[in-house]
Amino acid sequence: MTSHVTQGPEPQYDRIVSGYQTYRHASPFVCDWGGQLSEIEIAYETWGKLTPERDNAVLLLTGLSASSHAKSHPNNPQDGWWEQFIGPGLALDTDRFFVVCANLLGGCYGSTGPSSICPETGQPYGPDFPILTVRDMARAQWLLVDHLGIDCLYAAAGSSLGGMLSLQVAALAPHRVARVVSISAALRSHPQSIAMRFVQRQAVMADPDWREGRYYGESFPHTGQKVAREIGTITYRSGPEWLERFGRRRVNEGTPRLDRDFEVEAYLEHQGERFCLQYDANSYLYISKAMDLFDLLAPRPDGVEEVDAITSPALVIGVSSDLLFPVWQQRELAEHLGKRGNEVTYLEVDSPYGHDTFLIERDRIGGALQRFLADAPA
Repeated sequence: MTSHVTQGPEPQYDRIVSGYQTYRHASPFVCDWGGQLSEIEIAYETWGKLTPERDNAVLLLTGLSASSHAKSHPNNPQDGWWEQFIGPGLALDTDRFFVVCANLLGGCYGSTGPSSICPETGQPYGPDFPILTVRDMARAQWLLVDHLGIDCLYAAAGSSLGGMLSLQVAALAPHRVARVVSISAALRSHPQSIAMRFVQRQAVMADPDWREGRYYGESFPHTGQKVAREIGTITYRSGPEWLERFGRRRVNEGTPRLDRDFEVEAYLEHQGERFCLQYDANSYLYISKAMDLFDLLAPRPDGVEEVDAITSPALVIGVSSDLLFPVWQQRELAEHLGKRGNEVTYLEVDSPYGHDTFLIERDRIGGALQRFLADAPA
């Protein structure tokens, strides 16, 4: 692999095994599709200080594969996945805000997920873990917020799946969310992104080592998950960036090979291999399926679309080169919120980094977030 492969901005995703706190909810947690967990644990981290009035909390919601470690701190000095966005004077200013970030329900970085031990059996849940929805994940986030003694969030903010979650959190308890931020997300999953995630799940489940989800203590479905992440990486970045970054340069001289031959292929292989060492395959399946099921335009039992419940001012950001959540989906979101009377700030960022722009563009994404949190009415 040549040096060209690792040049360029890359998100900071690493396996987090320490430095977080854990909230244990000891009562049964009933999921939307009927499954039940006898108890759940949520791993979380915080930065800044909560005011005596407890009115400065920002709940930061994560993407599919992120941990709670969004920012370094004394208990874990390793850079977090939003390291340059959180801190004194930054987008999430820890001199002003108490920032809370939790690993998602269904994840594998400290929160209850398929790799967790089921109290009833003493074995990992594996495929016995219940089907999850984004609403289930949002309800788990609210349990954590309640545990922290926070009645109203200054803001709920997130990108990608986190942007879906910020909307869902606000829809579940609109009177408890003063502002909502949704970056590179959508009102609902559309067929293109559903198709992309389906193929990724198929790659994992086609690996003989997946064993229908019961691979714990045995060989891991490494090949399938590697291919799944390679497919995912194609949707996270953009062609214009790769044209400039890799062009048509080849890794190998001489006769072309059927496997890794071009530098862009070596990059995808590197990302796939790296991810396999960090993330649980079953979590990948369950959380990606929850994204597919997300639909805020679906009517509730009372016949009202769930998005109608959101009343707070909103910041919606889209990226021109995003393949996974094309920018028209953020326009759709902003228009729907605006039609319902919400005060909406919309920003469209022209960037070559595709869906991953929210992890990279500190000045434009972070600057817009900082201005919105300063200007939005209480």
